[in-house]
Amino acid sequence: MTEPETFMLPLTALQPSQLYINQEKLEAVRSHIDFSDIEVIPPIPVKSLDDRLVMTDGHTRAFVAHQAGLKMVPITYEQDDLDWEAYRICVGWCRESGIMTIIELQNRVVDPGDYQTLWLNRCKRMQEGLARKGKT
Repeated sequence: MTEPETFMLPLTALQPSQLYINQEKLEAVRSHIDFSDIEVIPPIPVKSLDDRLVMTDGHTRAFVAHQAGLKMVPITYEQDDLDWEAYRICVGWCRESGIMTIIELQNRVVDPGDYQTLWLNRCKRMQEGLARKGKT
């Protein structure tokens, strides 16, 4: 299997698909990745979804890159077939909350407990609703 191609794009071109950043994960990413060396930053996976490049993962890396003053980040196109209906819902939540770029997550860094309550539990309820909807 070949490595997916990596491109450089502006952080502001990437639409987040989550509403919060986990503080504990943020600290781990800061301590394990040297954001002064663009070559070692793992690419952010994205998917073109409804005319936007949506981050499917890597929100914490993108946020730390922003905090480090980077304007451009490495991206790669998502190779996995994910639940795109769920991603559309998450992007909708972000857009309704005014989160159009990683920059808007600045005041949404929360401790792990709040991350679980505010984000992961919300996603779980949404996934359960989609599963029920699929069974009717």
